[in-house]
Amino acid sequence: MAEQEAWKGFYGRLWKEEVNVRDFIQENYTPYDGDQSFLAGPTDATNKLFDKLQELQKAEHNKKSVGLDGKERTGVLDMDTDVVTGLTSHGAGYIDEKLKDLEQVVGLQTDKPLKRAFMPYGGIRMAEQSCEMYGYKPNPELHKIFTEYHKTHNQAVFDVYTPEIHKARSAHILTGLPDTYGRGRIVGDYRRVALYGIDYLIAQKKADFANIGDGTMTDDVIRLREEVAEQIKALNGMKEMAKIYGFDISQPAKNAKEAVQWLYFGYLAAIKTQNGAAMSIGRVSTFLDIYIERDLKAGI
Repeated sequence: MAEQEAWKGFYGRLWKEEVNVRDFIQENYTPYDGDQSFLAGPTDATNKLFDKLQELQKAEHNKKSVGLDGKERTGVLDMDTDVVTGLTSHGAGYIDEKLKDLEQVVGLQTDKPLKRAFMPYGGIRMAEQSCEMYGYKPNPELHKIFTEYHKTHNQAVFDVYTPEIHKARSAHILTGLPDTYGRGRIVGDYRRVALYGIDYLIAQKKADFANIGDGTMTDDVIRLREEVAEQIKALNGMKEMAKIYGFDISQPAKNAKEAVQWLYFGYLAAIKTQNGAAMSIGRVSTFLDIYIERDLKAGI
């Protein structure tokens, strides 16, 4: 990759020639052995936004709803029952539309704060039940789509079960997939979005795609080519998602604020398309500290 203006002040060579965040960190981080005296308290903007968030959380906790089982519940402020979640399925969302100019880093899973997304790809019945238990009724058309036209992960798992496994499931000897944590914790390297920008990551994925296999279309080669094609599609979708908020993440982040926002957009893309229960943003503090140190030294 050609030298980028956004990398001015950063050291090292290998990470500029390949996607290698580890090398970037090792070449640029500054160890700190001091105390916490450098820390500052929250800004007025943070306090105002957090006060609004606490209002919403209190409203969510106090909101009463009655599920189809007749039981009264609290804990859900709003749920999407008509739109299947995706990278660009919702418009821009803010903690408070009136206070959005105070938000230094933006991006919500849906278009409203604390609004639950509808995620049927793991299993349509699980998605429907999560709505129904809080008194919401999903659009019947979505049930038809995800039973007649689109196979969910849950159905794919059941399709490959042997009769013995079916019996073990029915007897609750095993729970199988998908369940909340059964697939493990998923940690993507969202730092790559900030360091390289989406366009370079797409170019690298296209290079990977071109080098898969030796021309013989075996099962493994076909499957891997399809998966990498999906990754390229997703990276393009991330760019479109960021544009909804008015940002262009095609190029590397130029400063610490952009680094936080670019990295967060990567994580936001993940939780918009996957069940957030097992998603983690990962260890990003050392990476971001490099950008913050550079901005401090530059007086910005």
